[in-house]
Amino acid sequence: MGARVAVAGASGYAGGELLRLIAGHPGLELGAVTADSNAGRLVGEIHPNLAGLPSLAGRKFEATGACGALDSDRVFLALPAGQSALVADHLQDSVKVVDLGPDYRLADAGAWARHYGSAHPGHWPYGLPELPMAREQISGAARVAVPGCYATASILALAPLLAAGLILPDDIVIVAASGTSGAGRVLRQELLGSEVMGSVAAYQAGGAHRHTPEIEQALAAARLAASGSAEPPVSVCFTPVLAPMPRGILATCTARLTPGTPAGTAQLRDALAAGYAGEPFICLLPDGRYPATAAVAGSNAVHLQAAADQRTGRATVLAAIDNLGKGAAGQAIQVANLMLGLPETAGLTAAGVAP
Repeated sequence: MGARVAVAGASGYAGGELLRLIAGHPGLELGAVTADSNAGRLVGEIHPNLAGLPSLAGRKFEATGACGALDSDRVFLALPAGQSALVADHLQDSVKVVDLGPDYRLADAGAWARHYGSAHPGHWPYGLPELPMAREQISGAARVAVPGCYATASILALAPLLAAGLILPDDIVIVAASGTSGAGRVLRQELLGSEVMGSVAAYQAGGAHRHTPEIEQALAAARLAASGSAEPPVSVCFTPVLAPMPRGILATCTARLTPGTPAGTAQLRDALAAGYAGEPFICLLPDGRYPATAAVAGSNAVHLQAAADQRTGRATVLAAIDNLGKGAAGQAIQVANLMLGLPETAGLTAAGVAP
């Protein structure tokens, strides 16, 4: 019998992916599954991909509002912004919690207020294991905040280059395309199939997207840990793009090369290879091969590639992830494995599905 875990917000896309991964995990046993808007409905009705698991598909969602339903010492929170804190505040301190939402990601209360417009819920250790010293913090924590999907791809693309001093921190530009599942399972006109198919659209440009301060915070911390330097501050111009696909993220990240350093493509690739040596889920593709979202679908993998443009003096790093895998549920399982002392790769794969 494995460690018993509950999932709050299990009717959403990330919650459904959590259910799928837990069902195949050798060290986890599923406890309560809750979903306020779908309470009382069958899991298999909301997630038909789980119909082949009768013991799971035949269960009914309970109401998250009754926190007593989360009858477990370990809880995943897959809830919208502002809702995780309402649940976490009512859980006993002994309960280990992995939050897939944004409530506890930001340390800066001012940044939280600007982007979320409410009182700052607090700050938990950041659940991106591949960052410097992150595994030690996650393993010893009772509560961890899992990064956002856009943030995961962008941070992993850039952190080793900042740590190596190959790029400047104050002129970082990120354009990242995401599948529609990144917007959640909500009925909105701009997410209807007839609106999305055959169209690519940007949104929340000009620093308005909520992942911007999260990306800056994590990159600044990684740079500080590697070099001891916090100046100049990390500054990110982030533009998200909605792509006509259900899942996946391709982040195109550029930054000025540091003057006076021999920062060509080989040096950028060497820094990524050294920064992620031995990482089970990060794959630096061969030179000249570029990441594609289809290659990481259904996995916890990150595919990376880098190139230096000597004419413009800029570095470009591309990262592809599955926004519901490494960008959400997969990463949450990876974090939970560390918190529970299980093998970090348990229940996860770096191999995508194809075609």
